[in-house]
Amino acid sequence: MKEKRAWKINGFLGILLILAFLGGAVYSFINGSYIASIILILPTLLLSTGIIIVQPNQAKVLTFFGRYMGSIRESGIWLTIPFTARKKVSLRVRNFNSKTLKVNDVDANPIEIAAVVVFKVVDSAKAVFDVDNYEEFVEIQSEAALRHVATQYPYDNFEQTGYSLRGNTEEVAAELGRELQTRLSLAGVEVAEARLTHLAYATEIASAMLQRQQAAAIVAARQKIVEGAVGMAQMAIEMLLREGIVELDEERKVNMINNLMVAIVSDKGAQPVINTGSLY
Repeated sequence: MKEKRAWKINGFLGILLILAFLGGAVYSFINGSYIASIILILPTLLLSTGIIIVQPNQAKVLTFFGRYMGSIRESGIWLTIPFTARKKVSLRVRNFNSKTLKVNDVDANPIEIAAVVVFKVVDSAKAVFDVDNYEEFVEIQSEAALRHVATQYPYDNFEQTGYSLRGNTEEVAAELGRELQTRLSLAGVEVAEARLTHLAYATEIASAMLQRQQAAAIVAARQKIVEGAVGMAQMAIEMLLREGIVELDEERKVNMINNLMVAIVSDKGAQPVINTGSLY
C-alpha cells in the first residue's frame, strides 16, 4: 500500500454548490414542482457527505466501501468523494520514551538501558493499512531494536579496541536509528532521531563493575605517573652530565634514578635519607 492523493476541490465552492441545489429544491417545492424538488434534494444530500475539514499537520485517509481512494494532507475545508469513510492520521513529530529494559551486552553482563525515539508518519496509507496500530507498532519495534543494538556492544571496552555503549554514544545512537528506520519503514514512519536516555549496570553486578572501573582508572593513572617519572629522571641525569656539575659512574646513576623514581612514583611523601659518608 502506498499513499496517493484523493480527489478534492475547494470546500467553499462545494458549499456554494450545496446551497445552490438546496435553493433550487426549495424554489421548486414552493412552485409546486415536487418531482424537481426531490431531484434537486438528492445532489444536495450527496454533496453534503463529501465536505471534510483537515487540520494542520494532519491527514485524512479515505475509503469508499472498503477501497482506498487516497489521502488528503492539505489543511482546510474540502469537497471530496461522497460517502467515504475517513480516518485521521497525525503527521506531527512525536516522542516515544521506551521503558528501562534489562538486557545482556555482548559480554553477557546484565545492563539496564532505555532510549527516546523521535518519529513522524510520512505515509498515511501504510500507517493505516499495513499495520494494525502504528503507534503500538512503533513502541514494540523500538524496544526490539534497542535490545538488539544493546547485545552488539559491550557496556565498556576498558582497554580493548572497538565501540562500547558508554564510550561511543553517538555511534550507538546512529546504529539504533538505522535499525529503527529499517523496522518502521513498513508502517510509513520516519525516524528523526534515536538516543539512549539511560544506561547502567544491573544492580546485581553494579558494585563489582564499579570496583573494576576504579581499578582500571588507578592502573591508568599509575602508568602515567611512571612514564613521567622515567622522563624526569632521564632529564635530570642528562642535565647533570651536560652541565658537568658532577661526574656519575653507572652505580651512582642507578642510585640517583632509584631515589628519583621512589620520590616521584610514591603516593605518599618520601622521607629523605641523608648520606654523610661515601657511597662506597
